[in-house]
Amino acid sequence: MSQITIGLAGHIDHGKTSLVKSLTGKNTDSLKEEIDRGMTIDIGLAFLSKEVVLIDVPGHERFVKNMMTGVQGIDIGLLVISADDGIMPQTKEHFEILKLLGIKDGLIILNKIDLADEDWIELLVEDIKEMTKKSFLENANIIKTSTTKNIGIQKLNDEIIECSKNIPVKYDRGFFRMAVDRAFTIKGYGTVVTGTVTSGEISIGDSINVMPNNEEHKIRGIHSHEKSTRRVGIGSRAAINISNLDIKNIYRGHQISSPGYL
Repeated sequence: MSQITIGLAGHIDHGKTSLVKSLTGKNTDSLKEEIDRGMTIDIGLAFLSKEVVLIDVPGHERFVKNMMTGVQGIDIGLLVISADDGIMPQTKEHFEILKLLGIKDGLIILNKIDLADEDWIELLVEDIKEMTKKSFLENANIIKTSTTKNIGIQKLNDEIIECSKNIPVKYDRGFFRMAVDRAFTIKGYGTVVTGTVTSGEISIGDSINVMPNNEEHKIRGIHSHEKSTRRVGIGSRAAINISNLDIKNIYRGHQISSPGYL
């Protein structure tokens, strides 16, 4: 089974990062600026299981481009709405982006329910149903949670696992392809890129093309599911160490692929 990628979207401070931490034990706010400011700036990821990876995307309007990077390639969209705030500007914006990207499956999380009374929550549920009418979330389960009170977290975990079982097998185009969402250097290793593999598979030592530059390089190392591996395939999140590639020559939005295909 290939990895299932779950994207959490929603307005700033509606609890996406806290939900990921409650589900996995990992704080996806790893940048100093994110910790200092208390909000996600870049995408973060954590593994729910060997098959399921969660991607936490920024909710602030200034980081919508980073949000777009995080949700490309996801299989299931989780729309997070805070019970005390209700539907906010980036709730609607992220929802529209998920629809534009053709996401077919999803869940709605009504978070921070400990901060709202039952009457307000009932009204909010009706608003959510109205907003999601005739969309991929029209019949989605609404899971009520509180990370501070540990309410609904196990149910959310179970719903994600159950939803993941219904994702169809990904269409494989027969050659390796991965869109780059991050590129950085590690001392002693060189350039590393991360992304979700959308087609094919690759092994250490294989040649790849970096597009659109059309430069050919070799794979020096591969990390997936927070450990080294010799091979990675379609659907997997991967960090790939590329030999002799200057960090100045690869950016978010570039593609790496098997030579001669793109």
